[in-house]
Amino acid sequence: MKLVIATRRSRLALWQAGHVKRALEERHSGLQAELLPMSTRGDEMLHARLDQAGGKGLFVKELENALADGRAQLAVHSMKDVPAELPQGFVIAAILAREDPRDAFVSNLYPDLKAIPAAGVVGTSSLRRAAQIKERHPRLEVRLLRGNVETRVAKLDQGEYHAIILAVAGLVRLGLDGRIRSRLDVEESLPAPGQGALGIECLSGAHEVLALIAPLADPMATACVRAERAVSRALGGSCALPLGAYAEADGARLQLRALVASADGARVLRTSAAGATADPEALGQQAAAQLRAQGAAEILGA
Repeated sequence: MKLVIATRRSRLALWQAGHVKRALEERHSGLQAELLPMSTRGDEMLHARLDQAGGKGLFVKELENALADGRAQLAVHSMKDVPAELPQGFVIAAILAREDPRDAFVSNLYPDLKAIPAAGVVGTSSLRRAAQIKERHPRLEVRLLRGNVETRVAKLDQGEYHAIILAVAGLVRLGLDGRIRSRLDVEESLPAPGQGALGIECLSGAHEVLALIAPLADPMATACVRAERAVSRALGGSCALPLGAYAEADGARLQLRALVASADGARVLRTSAAGATADPEALGQQAAAQLRAQGAAEILGA
């Protein structure tokens, strides 16, 4: 059997799709998989903030079109880039074992955020990261940073930023973990829902493909990511919202932390909840309700 895997064209996306390709071929004797690299609107719109340009769907729509018209049977995504609600007829068939979900501090000049002098420039494309930096380090200037991982690191090396914040997972997967000066504790920078996890999307009616993909799923990572995405879904689930959510599994229990922030970091609401691994969506909804009780609706409507 032959499978075609839709993927974005960036080196990181190709690594991720290649990782899935190898895992499938190793598990299923005789299976052949090939990559279908594609450009998405999110990759092309490099000078706009994602929340202003259309949100997370910018990175997945073209890949979903390839699934819908039969050019590909599955698509590989970073789960943090997948909208909280999928279009009808599509499903995340498997969430793989998770890489380190934390944010990375990358700088040629300073060991951490505290060391950067007043008015120092920190680059990020994420409203979530920006709000948490502004909350703790209001003296710093947070500036938009778009592009693939290598492009962002190159802009740092060219002196456009004193430091940049990237996902640890992407740097590790590209062999660039040597550039990490420090890994930000989740208390300092709560990750995005699904950060560090890869997801495989396919058509919900593609039963043979679903059966092939199912063995790649990691149960603990799946429960954690489902809880995190449930927070996002319950609160509106868009890039326009500085939202973090991170779950950890301990056997039959999940511990979930979540936050919602104003874009300027002036208001940051935090909560935590614990619940059963078997019902991660309920835990995410509980955390979202706790944030709403703290006044998240005012931030969401701002």
